[in-house]
Amino acid sequence: MFKRISALLITGATVLAMAGCSGGSDDTANSGGGSGDKKIVMGFAQVGAESGWRTANTKSIQESAKEAGITLKFSDAQQKQENQIKAIRSYIQQKVDVIAFSPVVESGWDTVLQEAKAAKIPVVLTDRAVDSKDTSLYRTFLGSDFVEEGKKAGQWLVDQYKDSKDPVNIVQLEGTTGSAPANDRKSGFEQVISADPKFKVIASQSGNFTRAEGKQVMEAFLKSNPKIDVLWAHNDDMGLGAIEAIEGAGKVPGKDIKIITADATHDGMQALADGKINFIVECNPLMGPQLMDLAKKVVAGETVPQRVVTDETTFTQEQAKEVLPSRKY
Repeated sequence: MFKRISALLITGATVLAMAGCSGGSDDTANSGGGSGDKKIVMGFAQVGAESGWRTANTKSIQESAKEAGITLKFSDAQQKQENQIKAIRSYIQQKVDVIAFSPVVESGWDTVLQEAKAAKIPVVLTDRAVDSKDTSLYRTFLGSDFVEEGKKAGQWLVDQYKDSKDPVNIVQLEGTTGSAPANDRKSGFEQVISADPKFKVIASQSGNFTRAEGKQVMEAFLKSNPKIDVLWAHNDDMGLGAIEAIEGAGKVPGKDIKIITADATHDGMQALADGKINFIVECNPLMGPQLMDLAKKVVAGETVPQRVVTDETTFTQEQAKEVLPSRKY
C-alpha cells in the first residue's frame, strides 16, 4: 500500500515547515517516474531542527526525494535518540524499502539496526556515524570527515600564531555530547594543536549545537577566564551565540577573541565577511542528491562504497565575501 500511494507535490513552504516539525512521522509522497512504476519508499529519521545547517540538510533531502521520485517518510527526533529508534522501528513495521538516518549520538544503535537487518531493509547513515563494530548493520555512510574538519580548524590556528611564542588560550564550544561531529572535531583539532605547547584549551563545554546555548556557555567562559585568545566552536550557530556574549562583555569578536567555526551556513558566512568570525571550515548539508542515488543503488542490490565523503572546503573573510551572494544555505 505504502509503495503505491499516489503522487502528491509538496510546496517549498511545506518543505521548510517540516524541517522544524514536532516528533512523529510525516509521509511525503513524491512525484516522479511513470504511472504504474513501483516507487522506492524511504524512511528518514532526522536529528531535529537545531541549527541552520540542519534545516538546510532537511530541505535538501526532502526536495531531492521529490526530484528522484522516491516516497519519503520523514520524522524529526528533536535531538532525542529514543525518538529516532521509535521512528526506525515504525519504518521496519511499515516495510519501507530503505531506511536512512543521521544518528543523534554514536552509540546504542546495534539492537534496532539488527532488527532492520533481520527485516532485510538496507540502512544508510547520513551526516553522522555510529560506533558499532558490526559494519554489516548498514550499507554505507554518507557524510563529512569531521576529524579532518577539526584538523583544518587547528591548522589555520597554528598558521596564525606560527611566529608567536606567547601562550594562546583557547576555549571550545563542543557539539552535542556523544555525537560524532563533537567527538571528531574535538579530536582532529587537538591532534594538530597538541604539537605546540603554547596552545592551551583552558575551557571546553557542550553548547549542544544551538545558538542559545552557545551564548550561555560563552558567557560563563568569559566570567571565569579573564584572558581568552581564541574560540573554536563546533558549528556556526554556537559561534554566533558566542559573538553575542563577547559583544555583551564589551569585547570585539574577531579581534579581541579570534573565532573559528564549522558549517559555513549563510549567517555564519555573513559574520565571517563582517570580520566577527575569522575562519570557517565548511560542512556541506546539501547531501540529498547523493543520498537518493545511494538509496536507489542499495535497493537494487548494487554494491556501493561503505564510506562516501562529501566535498567541502574552508573560507577566509575574503572568500566569504566572494561566495555569499550564491550560497544556497
